[in-house]
Amino acid sequence: MIALKIVHILLLVYLGLSVLFLFIYAVLGQIPYKIKKATKNDLNKFVIFIPAYKEDAVIYNVAKRALVQDYPSEWFDVIVIADSLQQKTLNDLSLLPIQVNVVSFDKSTKAKALNKTMAELPDNVYDIALIMDADNILAPDFITKMNESFNAGYQVVQGHRAAKNINGFAMLDAISEEINNNIYSKGHRAIGLSSRLAGSGMAISYLLFKNTMKEIDSVAEDKEIELRLLKQGYKFEYRDDALCYDEKVSEAKVFNNQRSRWISAQYYYFKRDFLTAFWHLITKGNIDYFDKAFQMILPPRLILPGFLFITAIIAYFVSPDLYFYIWTGLFIANILSFIISIPSKFYSLKMMYALMHLPKAFFGIFITLFRMRGATKTFVHTPHSNDENENTN
Repeated sequence: MIALKIVHILLLVYLGLSVLFLFIYAVLGQIPYKIKKATKNDLNKFVIFIPAYKEDAVIYNVAKRALVQDYPSEWFDVIVIADSLQQKTLNDLSLLPIQVNVVSFDKSTKAKALNKTMAELPDNVYDIALIMDADNILAPDFITKMNESFNAGYQVVQGHRAAKNINGFAMLDAISEEINNNIYSKGHRAIGLSSRLAGSGMAISYLLFKNTMKEIDSVAEDKEIELRLLKQGYKFEYRDDALCYDEKVSEAKVFNNQRSRWISAQYYYFKRDFLTAFWHLITKGNIDYFDKAFQMILPPRLILPGFLFITAIIAYFVSPDLYFYIWTGLFIANILSFIISIPSKFYSLKMMYALMHLPKAFFGIFITLFRMRGATKTFVHTPHSNDENENTN
């Protein structure tokens, strides 16, 4: 019984801290954040990298739309990194005023594609690398907004990833993205901490990005970049007004596979970086690095409320007094952190219908916890369609 009580208390502390972390940053995300103004009017030269692995259905339209910017065309280049694309797709891309770099690997990863391409480019041509996914559509003022923040002194800037499809199951993924934006970007920037990096829709000083990527060969390159740069003391800006539209997962199986890789990566980097980050916090006052390492041990967001609810029910029958109220309080606080973070435009009948998929998503993610081994080493391709939502128009 004593051992059971100790486990219960440890679980309560762990989940309690997780809920507290999410709730505090969800509230902070509602505080208006004043973007730092540019101190100069330089036109930086951008290179837009679009790694495309078997993305024949979407890459032509994505590349074409990437050219539609209000930033001077001579000040940015679009490079599609073509991995396993069909010849017809390559022929179509060759008609656009872009560069196409064909690559091939025994085991493809986004990191390999980027590194090979940058190894073939001179160091003194570009100032800033803008990284997209093969399904992303940039708002016409995206580069201009990025340039403003670089002229304000930042070397790493994350744009606002927003859903371009919100039908059915994709609505859950869209909601999850906006919760991330509120908690890990707006909430953190509200108190001067770094935004998250989402893996796409982000801009990094070119040489900094190239030199950092040289040391990375992982399918979770976004988390690796985050931790490496935060460890060095770089501050990440967030531009909520710079929109990068992203295709959301519309099938439960793909959704679960994607989350399996993310969860596996989180725990891998927690084990690798947490103690180092704690040491940097004590010796160098590096809150950003420690905060990011701590995030890696947070339970999956779809699992947490379900587990809290089940635990509260068990506590009601086992200990209907103090512990029941504690677990119920944590469950309510967790739900409130989500309600606060979801933009008001999402609240509709369509959202209510999407929430009916939550039990399916919960059990799907729960099952992935038992088959995560090796997910950080194996590239999992997320298929995309050519469908677009009116949000991008």
